[in-house]
Amino acid sequence: MAATRILSITSELFPLIKTGGLADVAGALPLVLNRSGHDMRSLLPCYPVVREKLKKAVLAHEWADFYGGRARLLSATFGDLPLWLLEAPHLYDRPGNPYTRDDGQNWPDNGIRFAALARAGALLGQGLIPGWIPEIVHCHDWQAGLAPAFLHYDASKRPKTVMTVHNLAFQGQFAPEMLGAFGLPPQAWATDGVEYYGTIGFLKAGLRFADRLTTVSPTYAMEIRSAEAGMGLDGLLNARADDLVGILNGIDTRVWDPARDEALESTYDADNFGARWLNKKALQERMGLDQDNDALLIGIVTRLSWQKGLDLVLQALPAMLAMGCQLVLLGSGDANLEQGFRAAAAANPGRIACEFSYDERLAHQIQAGSDAILVPSRFEPCGLTQLCALRYGAVPIVSRVGGLSDTIVDANEVALNNGVATGIQFHPVALPALIDAVGRAVRLYHKPDDWQLIQTNGMETDVSWTIPALRYADLYRSLLAETA
Repeated sequence: MAATRILSITSELFPLIKTGGLADVAGALPLVLNRSGHDMRSLLPCYPVVREKLKKAVLAHEWADFYGGRARLLSATFGDLPLWLLEAPHLYDRPGNPYTRDDGQNWPDNGIRFAALARAGALLGQGLIPGWIPEIVHCHDWQAGLAPAFLHYDASKRPKTVMTVHNLAFQGQFAPEMLGAFGLPPQAWATDGVEYYGTIGFLKAGLRFADRLTTVSPTYAMEIRSAEAGMGLDGLLNARADDLVGILNGIDTRVWDPARDEALESTYDADNFGARWLNKKALQERMGLDQDNDALLIGIVTRLSWQKGLDLVLQALPAMLAMGCQLVLLGSGDANLEQGFRAAAAANPGRIACEFSYDERLAHQIQAGSDAILVPSRFEPCGLTQLCALRYGAVPIVSRVGGLSDTIVDANEVALNNGVATGIQFHPVALPALIDAVGRAVRLYHKPDDWQLIQTNGMETDVSWTIPALRYADLYRSLLAETA
């Protein structure tokens, strides 16, 4: 198809700023689409950490008063990523996490901060910069959710819109008296508008007004239409089922490449697999674990939360240790979970090690040095950790939910006999099933031929953005064809 101009609105973008998988997706998808001839540019708040990483930025537009202060729209590039940056110091000139204060509480003006981001995106969509008017505005998560609403209520020609849900649990709900401050007209306060159980729902607004809805795996697209997983939005999602599609995420296989990864002790690939064990040895040494190659070393790289099933892992630790496993954990989040894992590591030196932070380099080392990667989520829209594990030859042990279900082939007897297994799935997401899955992994680990086949299958799986990007391009093409 001809080159399409696409505006991506996102609150984070790797490698400029990252708190989770949204940043990885928002950073990787434009690279792939632009290499195929499209013109996708990303609108991002100009947080201090973003401004520090840019060599230069060009003024494209300025406002004397934009949601309470002076603001500028800047044009910039970072590597191969073309960017629009919303520079509004009164909204974004804050250190650390883009959403929360140092004490972990949300910034009290997050509604205003991300209404401004969405409004800037809507203005770009309406032709704010005459030399670059997007045909598609692609909105990511609640932080961009008001953009389709602004475009709907504004009496002007508008581009087609796509709303992508990366995690339905984060919805962006704010007090109804903020309607005018957000820049929405009075008629927007309605059940067929932005009203959501007595609040202004940013994600609800995006799901209500975008032309197409996507989420990040086919199974999650089905799950969120149920009362159990719909989190209050299942009625709307069912009403818009014909406009909803699940497109699996990929990963940037240039960033995640065990053959060229400078973070690793020893690089390797599926044809030169023997060097991988040196990474296990190095990881054990770095994390203070016993140098024990017979132990199944299980890695966890995650946010510590109930959603991610980490409370079940804590309960399973005695059984896992009894099986001879080692555990290395990288992540932060819930204080009680951190305390539990800290106590477990102190009680089991040489067997359990934890790093309560996020360290991109260590994340790569855990993928390369662990025998298995555990992802026991109660729900998981797509998951990127298991895709990285496949790429690095760490066998994923995953719950059978969402994108985990879509991306891992369980090592049951049939799959093993047919040589197609890529990991281990378990269901339900409960303690006995989790312990059984780890037990299966331990038994397979001690069958080297079976284990290496599973590893090799994983490494040969296409986890890149190539196919997902084609599906997004097809989606954009179908939208534009409706107005042709």
